[in-house]
Amino acid sequence: METENFTRSVLAWYDSGHRDLPWRRTKDAYRIWISEIMLQQTRAETVISYYERFLARYPTVRDLAQAPQEELLKSWEGLGYYSRARNLQKAAQIIVSQYGGELPTSVEALRALPGIGHYTAGAIASIAYGIPAAAVDGNVERVICRHDAITQTVGTPQARRLIEARAQELVPPDRPGAFANAMMEMGATVCMPKSPACLICPVRESCRGRALGIELELPVKAKKKAQRVQKRCVMLVFSQGRVLIVRRQERLLGGLYVFPDAEGELTPSQMCSALEALGVRAAYDMPMGQARHVFTHLIWEMDIHALEAQEMADVEGGQWVTAAELAALPLPTAVKKARLCAMKRLGG
Repeated sequence: METENFTRSVLAWYDSGHRDLPWRRTKDAYRIWISEIMLQQTRAETVISYYERFLARYPTVRDLAQAPQEELLKSWEGLGYYSRARNLQKAAQIIVSQYGGELPTSVEALRALPGIGHYTAGAIASIAYGIPAAAVDGNVERVICRHDAITQTVGTPQARRLIEARAQELVPPDRPGAFANAMMEMGATVCMPKSPACLICPVRESCRGRALGIELELPVKAKKKAQRVQKRCVMLVFSQGRVLIVRRQERLLGGLYVFPDAEGELTPSQMCSALEALGVRAAYDMPMGQARHVFTHLIWEMDIHALEAQEMADVEGGQWVTAAELAALPLPTAVKKARLCAMKRLGG
């Protein structure tokens, strides 16, 4: 009975009014999938404009599967966590080749696709297909931990099993999609991390965490590792009205263009030596500023410098580009300040 009361109260609260988000106006699995991937690590308010532009450019799974990766990453520029975009395309290609361009309709098949985990599979299955599957993201995890006074450290196998089992128990078979959206909405707008609005919570009377006065302590999270600070030297190499960029291949920024850089605080002679290793002979010009960028587990503290090369030497994975070409290519937010410096110098 308690489970039924919880579910009914949450749905009634959701039905009485909630945020009008564009992905809530559709049952289309493709659009729901795109929104859920974009919403990972990103606020809904930020996602809206990206979501609408992305779907205008890639209205179907086939369009996404066939898109040039450089164009796709440019469409994603500013959202960060670019592996999400790369996984979207890998999954789209599988959907086209194995499922005729339609997302699979089972939770298991959805979870087998690149970039789709427990939560995203549950969200797509429940919202698009009406399958009574739980969708447990950070918002839902927080609601359940507080309501049931779950004190195990989240992220551990034991806590994960307990929370997912409880979430599954709460899903109503007749309205799984609405309930998934309602639970996410509660976590985002009522049961917030630092200042929960308990007085307007539809399940406040049965909330054990509130009754015990420990709601602000829940969910219990493991202590985060300290972020590693890395000094980097960013080299803007100019020649004949162009600047040198190189395409990264590693996981963090793979497929994106950056300026030549090196770890550490380099002297002008060390910068010239680093560029010579790329096949570029350049002379040091001047410092152009500093920038800082925070990744999930890493902080880049960057010194930006300008150098001049007499010749535009061939560089593996590199291009010499004009201001207009630089503006059109996908660069990570981490080098936004460096790009602005380069654009200013190039007159763009």
